[in-house]
Amino acid sequence: MKGYTKPLIVIFLVLLADQLVKTWVKTHMYLGQEFHIIGKWFIIHFTENNGMAFGMEFGGEFGKLALSLFRIAAVAGIGYGLHYLIKHKYHRGLILNVALIFSGALGNIIDSVFYGKIYGYESWFHGRVVDMFYFPIAEGHFPTWLPIWGGEEFVFFRPVFNLADAAISVGVILILIFQKNYFKEDVKDEVSINSEIVED
Repeated sequence: MKGYTKPLIVIFLVLLADQLVKTWVKTHMYLGQEFHIIGKWFIIHFTENNGMAFGMEFGGEFGKLALSLFRIAAVAGIGYGLHYLIKHKYHRGLILNVALIFSGALGNIIDSVFYGKIYGYESWFHGRVVDMFYFPIAEGHFPTWLPIWGGEEFVFFRPVFNLADAAISVGVILILIFQKNYFKEDVKDEVSINSEIVED
């Protein structure tokens, strides 16, 4: 178990926090209800995601099942990758960030697989992902001279997300930022004829 303790702690804590928040929102709020935590900039807004990221749909009932199965396969792949990184003693930071991504993906799979049945609105593998964090930091309208979106309203940051989404995003961003440290290769000195000592 050497090397697995910290990644497992990260996975457990993220999953626990994610599911506790989702369960509270699901059992204490109605769909569309919101609480303003910090003015208009930090809002708890209960919504459910029927498909992929940002609410995109994926081919009706069959598409939903296919998406859930794809998520399970993806998480299995990430889990195997995490095991490989630990076994081959990759950079600790990389391992913990992959653990974040794994826990986030697993957290959303729990919603997709079980929530429909648990809360009595769908069958297994047809659940909806619970989202609640909303940060509309800035609102306004695009300039009228801007092509396509000219004059339209914009909100930054528009997506509503959950702790699992945040874990995935943080893990990916940190890997991108520190990739040079995580994937640093030892550069071996080139051996030249002049560097060798020839003995009779």
